[in-house]
Order: sequence, then structure tokens, then C-alpha cells
Amino acid sequence: MTLHSSIAPGATAGVLIVRAPEEMAAIRSAGIGGVIWQRRPLAGFQSWIDGLAPDHLPRTRTILRPDAVRDAVEAACDIAGTPDGPQKDLLADDIAALADIFHALIGARWLRLRLEPVTTDACRRFHIDRVQARLVCTYRGTGTQYGLGDASEPEVIRTVPTGSPLILRGTLWPASPDPGLLHRSPPIAGSGETRLMLALDPVDDPEDEI
Repeated sequence: MTLHSSIAPGATAGVLIVRAPEEMAAIRSAGIGGVIWQRRPLAGFQSWIDGLAPDHLPRTRTILRPDAVRDAVEAACDIAGTPDGPQKDLLADDIAALADIFHALIGARWLRLRLEPVTTDACRRFHIDRVQARLVCTYRGTGTQYGLGDASEPEVIRTVPTGSPLILRGTLWPASPDPGLLHRSPPIAGSGETRLMLALDPVDDPEDEI
């Protein structure tokens, strides 16, 4: 089941933009700091999730096996009171599919799953995460912002389209030279906007995370 349809590929600011999930393997290519699978939101799903009351958006933080992601998302939806129906199933299916894609690319036996509504300027400074890699996808609201540079504020700032997954290299990625890709959460404090953001990180040993 596909949450979005694909649109044309391209490349910008050290980030490769692809049209198919299997092309996200380009994150292994030299000089690439991130890969975006750019997808066009299905109108029915996007209007549904945009129209949900913020307190009905799912929220969870947990470490789990990749094959347990769908159940964890469903449980988070149940706790939040996310309305049952095909759109909720689409959300759970899509997050599970992204977990499978990320697991296949990175090879970690465990994943750290973070799915949460965001209303503040969380992670507002441009930075690189201290992980091997991270997958982020904003299902509602403004997407992650990114840019190349060796300073804290890139000269050119771009925004990932809503619903398009982005895989980013972290500081633990064994890459040389460093592509220098920085990213941040978009500044939305005081705007009334509520984002729904997914992040997946690889975890080698859950006991090391305690």
C-alpha cells in the first residue's frame, strides 16, 4: 500500500532527490549527505491528517524490532484516539514500510522509533545528528529544513516536502569527505501549526540505550 505517488527526481544542495524507495540506497554514494524520496501526498490522506485535532495525533518513543513498528504505531493511535478507518491504516502501513526500507539500508537489528506531534521550535539550530543515519518524515505540517555549509546557518535553506521521507547521514557514518549537510526543525513556535514527525534511528544494542 502506497501513501503517496512519486514525482520527478532531481538533485539540490548535496541532497539527492529520488522517485522510488529503492533509490534511497544512494545514501551510500560519495558526496551525498541525504536522500529524499519525494512523493506527492494523496489528497484524501493529507486532508484527513491535517484535519485531526492535535490531541488525536499518535505519540510514541520506543526501541523495537523493525517488524514490530506497525503494531507500535497502531497502539499509539489507539491511545491518542486517532479515528479508525482506512487513513489510519495507511499511516501505520507507511511507517512500517519506511522502517523496513531503513532497516534494509542500514542493517541495524533494532530501531529507535519516535513519532510525535510538534508545536515548538524543537532542534531549531542547524546540526548533524550523532547517529549513523536517521530517517525523518513529516506527515503533517512543515518538513525538515536543510542546507550545506561549515557554519551553523547555511546560506541556502531548503525544506523537505510534507510526506517525503529523508535519510540523513549522521556523525557516526564512516564517510570521507564529510558532505557537510546540516538540518533543523522548521521554526513554527507561535504560528499555531502542529506537525506530526517521524524519526527512525538504528540501534545496535537496546541495553546500551538505557
